Amino acid sequence: MMQISDEQKTKSDVALFQLAFRPLFLCGGVFSCIALVVWGLVLNGLWSFSPYGGVLFWHSHEMLFGFVCAIVIGFLLTAVQNWTGVRSIHGRKLLLLTLAWLIARVVMVVPALPYWLVFGIDMVFLPLAGYWLAKPIIVKGQMRNLFFVPIILLLSTANLLMHLGVILGMSELYQHGYMSAIWLITLLMSVLGGRVIPFFTASATETKKVEGKPWLEIAALGSTWFIFVLFFTGIVYYLSNELVGGLLIICAVFHCLRAARWPFFKTLTVPLLWSLHLAYWFIPVGIILMGVSYFTDLVLISTAFHALTVGAMGNMILSMMARVSLGHTGRKLVVKHAIIFAFGAVLIAALLRVFGVLINNQLSLYFISLSVITWCIAYALFCLVYFPVLTQPRVDKRVG
Repeated sequence: MMQISDEQKTKSDVALFQLAFRPLFLCGGVFSCIALVVWGLVLNGLWSFSPYGGVLFWHSHEMLFGFVCAIVIGFLLTAVQNWTGVRSIHGRKLLLLTLAWLIARVVMVVPALPYWLVFGIDMVFLPLAGYWLAKPIIVKGQMRNLFFVPIILLLSTANLLMHLGVILGMSELYQHGYMSAIWLITLLMSVLGGRVIPFFTASATETKKVEGKPWLEIAALGSTWFIFVLFFTGIVYYLSNELVGGLLIICAVFHCLRAARWPFFKTLTVPLLWSLHLAYWFIPVGIILMGVSYFTDLVLISTAFHALTVGAMGNMILSMMARVSLGHTGRKLVVKHAIIFAFGAVLIAALLRVFGVLINNQLSLYFISLSVITWCIAYALFCLVYFPVLTQPRVDKRVG
């Protein structure tokens, strides 16, 4: 992990804006709790409000493009400093990026604003972040890592589709954007998971790193890319349910084979590791459930998608935020008991949202409400424990 020791170069920066993970992890974590509390109150008929696009649109859009994208960008703009050795955005530029994200969250819930204004403001964050991510990668000629820039641009396109769905009054269009974004983020998790999980596992357990089998890496990532393209282009809507379901299950099998090669049971004493492993396993679980939903009405596609969002994204994000925040502030990679409890809580949130609903759909509101509560407990604990970590200077006096 690259360290920049010349603190005087950025000594005027507020600690919170020294590196992108600091404000975006903190804001994203807090926002996820607020957004889910509101969603839970609405579902239970305890509150009513009329955000841009309606409540259902707001929930799906904000959890993806509000919460998840904030964390993804915070991680990538932090990691690019390690990849390139070039100082990532900080200070005023980072403040500007954070404000672009924050203002977009506010205008989404302000009533009676023109659609074009909300749309325009919300579309700023991802392209701006993509530009600042691309600059050091291009300067250093690291084409391997340039892969993440098109991912951000594709996410921006999915966001555009969701907004067009609202503006044109076409619910199927914003649902198309929503599903495309979920697949794209799943692909991103698959790529990053394959990079970091074997490395982190080998480092922490002092064992030999499990190298990926080329054919399996190509099969797992290639099939995920292929399915994303099917959804993104809309081709999937012209294929038979049996064909789509079969492709999804094949893709899930490749991910299972991939994850099974990583020594999960050696990580049980290391919370930062077992949380990552379990998060990755929700990827094949979600894809399998999605595949099954094309064969039977017993599994709703929304339940399958929540295995990817609450299960894979929710668990992986919390684990990576906890790890990155420690490593980039000069602290040991040892989490407090409250964070271990948080890892357990977000895992329970995923199990309740997915398997609770599967077991007894008549009690789905009960299970969803419990899932919201346990998610909020997990992420509130992160925000409370990591607030001083993210807002104070590095403990080893180095910038980052």
